[in-house]
Amino acid sequence: MKRFVEGVARSQGTLFPDRLEDWIGDDNPVRAIDVFVDELDLGGLGFDRVEPLATGRPAYHPADMLKLYIYGYLNRVQSSRRLER
Repeated sequence: MKRFVEGVARSQGTLFPDRLEDWIGDDNPVRAIDVFVDELDLGGLGFDRVEPLATGRPAYHPADMLKLYIYGYLNRVQSSRRLER
């Protein structure tokens, strides 16, 4: 059983010729957020469940959730439902 919900690799090609990396410009802040959060020691910062539980449905990785939260903060999107769109 998987420990976290697995996403598709951003560099992986799909049925269509475009990749997600092709849609995001080199100067987009999303790239900085991605690198910044990947370099953090989330367990040392006090994030719970960095080590996943073995029971129940797999959760999203805390790093992915933090990236989404920072993106919403920078774009002044406070609602999780609006972030989903």
